[in-house]
Amino acid sequence: MGHLVAAGAAGKIAVPAAAAAPSPACDAAAVVAHLETLASADNRAGMARFGIATDAAFGIPNAVLRPLGRAIGRDQARALALWQSGWREARLLACFTAEPKKLTAAQAHEWADDFASWEVVDHAADLFVEAGLAGELVPDFADDGREFARRAGFAMIAWAAVHLKNEPDETFLAWLPLIERHADDERNFVRKAVSWALRQTGKRSLFLHEPALALAQRLAGVDDRARRWVGRDALRELTAQKTLDRLQAKAQRPTR
Repeated sequence: MGHLVAAGAAGKIAVPAAAAAPSPACDAAAVVAHLETLASADNRAGMARFGIATDAAFGIPNAVLRPLGRAIGRDQARALALWQSGWREARLLACFTAEPKKLTAAQAHEWADDFASWEVVDHAADLFVEAGLAGELVPDFADDGREFARRAGFAMIAWAAVHLKNEPDETFLAWLPLIERHADDERNFVRKAVSWALRQTGKRSLFLHEPALALAQRLAGVDDRARRWVGRDALRELTAQKTLDRLQAKAQRPTR
C-alpha cells in the first residue's frame, strides 16, 4: 500500500493511501481489523518521540482517524467495544464516535482506569466535556493521584473554557483553587495540563483574566519549582498583547 506524507502532532508522518473505509454497519472487530491494515512502524517511532504511548498502537495518524470516525458515525455500544480493544487508534475512535448523551460518569471513570497516554486522555477529556460531565468529573479527576487521571481533570477545564460558551464564568472561577492546589505536581503531563487549564481560563473572558493572572503571578513568585514553572508558563500567554487585545475585542462585542 502506498503512503502520502503529512505534517501532524508528531512531525512529518506517513499517511496510508486510501483504503476502503468501514461503514456505520461495521462492528468494533471489523473496525480494528481495518485499522490493522493501515499500520505503520515508521509512524509509531515518530509518535513515541512525542511522548505518545505506542506499545499498543498501529501508528495511524489522526489525519486518517478523524475521517474514519466520520465514516463509521456515532455508536455508543461500538465505541465502548473499541475502547475495550486496548488499541490506541481504537480508543481514539471511541472518543470520536461515542454518543455524548449516552456516556455516563461511571463509564468515564472506567476509561480513566485505562489512561496511559496524554493523547488519548486529552481526546477523552474533550468527550467528557461534550457529554456534560465536567462539573462532576473535574474535581474527582483533579484530586486523583494517578498521573493521567489528574491530567484528564485539568484537560477538561481547558476544553470546557473553550467549548462551553454558555457556561457561567463562575464555574471556572470555582475551579481555580484546584489549579492552585495541584500546581505543585512535578509530573510532566500533569503540570502541562495544569498550565493549560490556567491559560484557557484566563483567556476565556476579562472577568476571568484578572484572577487567573493573579494566580499565575503568585505561582511564578514561589520557590517551589513545579509551581513556579506553571506560573511562568501561564504568564507568557496571559500577558501577551495578542491575548489582551482579543479579550478587549471580545468584551466589546454585543451580547445576544
